[in-house]
Amino acid sequence: MTLEIILVTDDDAITPAAAKWLPKAEAVHRQLREQLPAGHEAYLAVLRQVFANGGRLTLAVEGETVKGVALWRVVENTHEGRSIYVDDLVTDIACRSQGVGKALLNWLEARARMYACDALTLTSGVQRSDAHRFYFREGFAIPAFCFRKKLK
Repeated sequence: MTLEIILVTDDDAITPAAAKWLPKAEAVHRQLREQLPAGHEAYLAVLRQVFANGGRLTLAVEGETVKGVALWRVVENTHEGRSIYVDDLVTDIACRSQGVGKALLNWLEARARMYACDALTLTSGVQRSDAHRFYFREGFAIPAFCFRKKLK
């Protein structure tokens, strides 16, 4: 079977494919974001809010199985210009090192070029050393530190 990349949200709306694919994406997405609220309806509520604020979802699927999830948005700022920022990039643990993450990144890079972006960016937790090796192999660099002050 062949890996297919499916856009679940387009530039301003959730696609008809969302009803089919969002329930299948949830388990893979939770492998990265365990802190998402429990329950499918709560998960959908979070995604609806993210989509309302510019988030978009792309899936890597094979047949009826979701193998990878990319949650991303187009941002524009003074230090990078226009970019696609990847909120979440996760490959199902059973499918790692099989080209799923690479296929999603290739799709995201092509989309960034389509939107005339200057960069493709993401943040990765310091504990994710396997992911860091992957990002370096894919041509990413670390241009800055990310600082955070928790408010809640």
